Amino acid sequence: MTVFGGTGFLGRRIVCRLLEKAVDVRAVSRHPHKNKCDNASGKGRIQQIEADILNASSIAAVVGGSRVVVNAVSLYVEHGEQTFERVHVQAAADLATASRDAGVESFIQISGIGSDAKSRSNYIRARGRGEEAVKATFQGAVIVRPAVMTGPDDAFITTISRLVRLLPIYPLFGNGGTRLQPVYVEDVAEAVSRLALGQNSTDASIFECAGPRIYSYRELVGQIATQLKLPIRFVPVPFPLWSMLATATECLPGVFLTRNQVDLMRCDNVAANDLPGLQELGMQARSIEDVVYMIEHDV
Repeated sequence: MTVFGGTGFLGRRIVCRLLEKAVDVRAVSRHPHKNKCDNASGKGRIQQIEADILNASSIAAVVGGSRVVVNAVSLYVEHGEQTFERVHVQAAADLATASRDAGVESFIQISGIGSDAKSRSNYIRARGRGEEAVKATFQGAVIVRPAVMTGPDDAFITTISRLVRLLPIYPLFGNGGTRLQPVYVEDVAEAVSRLALGQNSTDASIFECAGPRIYSYRELVGQIATQLKLPIRFVPVPFPLWSMLATATECLPGVFLTRNQVDLMRCDNVAANDLPGLQELGMQARSIEDVVYMIEHDV
């Protein structure tokens, strides 16, 4: 099996799960030395491959001979030629095309809950258009839409925990009413590995992976503060102010807030009731309390 984005936040965990299941894996990325799953399980064999998904001519050789290809490449901040359109739409379509032409049996595209080809947000629209491009190119492609993913070294729960400790007053996105259903990244990785191995009881083409509970953003931050045994006071901050701040900080090194992140926080991030998810894959999603405990104790 071949995993593009094999050193990323989700991709490297997919690689590890496949290796644990005695699957031979090609982990493809621009920086393969960053992969921490070098035969970690001692079962499956791993081949680290350096390739750029933006280079259509190089990916054909990489997918040749693979039974399954997983596209876990993602982009959150645009840089030069690395645009949302280029990465999430064009490159995804190129990879799906190369996989189809190479005789690959299954193609799994990692997208995200809330992806919408008609959205005003460049990021959300590109995610939705990427899904459409892959499905139009590779018949039977499976789309996996995770909710906001959490876990050690994430950019969500870890950031909230740090800010709760540092700030005397916690700034909310709007009034904090956006509904979220965060999911543990290892649960998503396990779900993808099961789909890659055909361990699913439904022939659905879209799976939405979300956690066991829906929170408002305010409730989520409050729950984390409670678990850390820290007092917290909230202050609502209007979305236009967040957008202005993001516009200014995107030009700085070490970007900590982007306009697409603000756009995402305007919209509920909750799994659809009519689409299969972790439960249909025989899994029990882990709670935010468990994830915060793992982050705090470096489990």
